Amino acid sequence: MKLLITGGAGFIGSNFIRYIHNKHHGWQIINLDKISYAGNMKNLEGLAGDHYRFVKGDIADTGVVNKIFCEGMDIVVNFAAESHVDRSIDNPAPFIENNIKGTQVLLEAARRRGVTKFIQVSTDEVYGSLGPIGIFREDSPLAPNSPYSASKAAADLLCRSYFKTYRLPVIITRCSNNFGARQFPEKLIPVIINNALENKPVPIYGDGLNVRDWIYVADHCRALEAVILGGRDGEVYNIGGGKELTNLELAEKILKQLGKPRSLIQHVKDRPGHDWRYAVDSSKICRELGWRPVHNFPEALQETIRWYVSNRGWWKN
Repeated sequence: MKLLITGGAGFIGSNFIRYIHNKHHGWQIINLDKISYAGNMKNLEGLAGDHYRFVKGDIADTGVVNKIFCEGMDIVVNFAAESHVDRSIDNPAPFIENNIKGTQVLLEAARRRGVTKFIQVSTDEVYGSLGPIGIFREDSPLAPNSPYSASKAAADLLCRSYFKTYRLPVIITRCSNNFGARQFPEKLIPVIINNALENKPVPIYGDGLNVRDWIYVADHCRALEAVILGGRDGEVYNIGGGKELTNLELAEKILKQLGKPRSLIQHVKDRPGHDWRYAVDSSKICRELGWRPVHNFPEALQETIRWYVSNRGWWKN
């Protein structure tokens, strides 16, 4: 089995590569990553040998992508994406280039070379925002509210079109908010931990009552493995941790574990188009593929905090 994993130097991608490399010793992995600001080669330290290779390149570069596909890829797992909402508000252009054009370049190469499975790693943010009740299912309408989520929704629709038009064996996964070791420091949980460790204000948008469904990154990796092994072509699978928290509750939990005062929390001006609540129904992947999250949230959060405390050099760099 030969896998092309794009964006594998990022947070989720690098965790997935390590998971697959350790569990499926016969699988060959090619990691294509352009090493943007959020890519970090230190995330992949210790990986070497005949079953893993890194290629520096952009998924929107047709020449680079076609050259890799000439080696005969079996499976593509596309993690590569600009993913920070605030950055997309400041400048949407890179999100269009990477998330939409890059995905189309990969899809076209996969179509021409006849891959057996193309996994598009998407996000629950494509569904938009929920009120106090309800849950996103795979057939929920797409209603993105930021340039980031709009670019991911567009990529999902491209993937669907390649399945419907060309019968390319595409599967789309939409996951809730991930957390764990090696997450880029601009994301919410690392910001809370790192600022608290340095006794700096912990910024929370608006009233802090926006709700997110959290999943430990290792559970996401297991879900993607299940999709590779048994997912049905043309389907969408939601992946959620089933742990809903307001941003304020999350910050309070982290500060308590670090022994830091709640007074570090600083409410700041809300960002434009801020989605109020996300929650996904994972019953389809549980029912069809036998997956479910196995990591206890408090223990996983504690382990994540320990990692950042022990690896200050990583996030400071």
